[in-house]
Amino acid sequence: MRILLAGLAGGIVMYVWLSAAHLSPLGQVGVHALPNGDAMIAQIGEAAGGKAGLYIFPDNMSKKPSAARGPFGVLSFTPDAPTGLSPMQLVFEFLSELAEAILAAWLLAQAGLVAYGARVAFVTGIGVVAAILAEAPYWNWYSFPLDYSVTNAFMQIVGFLAAGLAMAAILKPKPA
Repeated sequence: MRILLAGLAGGIVMYVWLSAAHLSPLGQVGVHALPNGDAMIAQIGEAAGGKAGLYIFPDNMSKKPSAARGPFGVLSFTPDAPTGLSPMQLVFEFLSELAEAILAAWLLAQAGLVAYGARVAFVTGIGVVAAILAEAPYWNWYSFPLDYSVTNAFMQIVGFLAAGLAMAAILKPKPA
């Protein structure tokens, strides 16, 4: 029960931090609106045949490694996506952070760390691993902007740090 309580507390703290961070200027680092966006949307929709998907251009996935340089892009296209935040997106985001925090709380309970700082550092370390796992491949393989990738990794790590502060206070080791 303590693991679930710690996971719930951590999930709430993580959700609040990440929501605030994404709505702040941090959430816009490396993100830019396309000039003439409406015209571009129509062209993209036509080029995609109206099909939702993840598109890479130019199609260089089948080519051999090359030192050649040129424009490259990754585009997630959905023809009928909501134009703002939907309640279901917010619920899904909370549930995913809750699941992350419950897993982190379970791992923390298995670690048996005595010192509060060590427990916080343990959960923060999980966040470092998660951030590297989530951000490094997109920067490496899909040329996501470095400032975007580093900022998103920072937000994830701080989210786990904040969750760790709450979880470490709840998941104290049982007296021997």
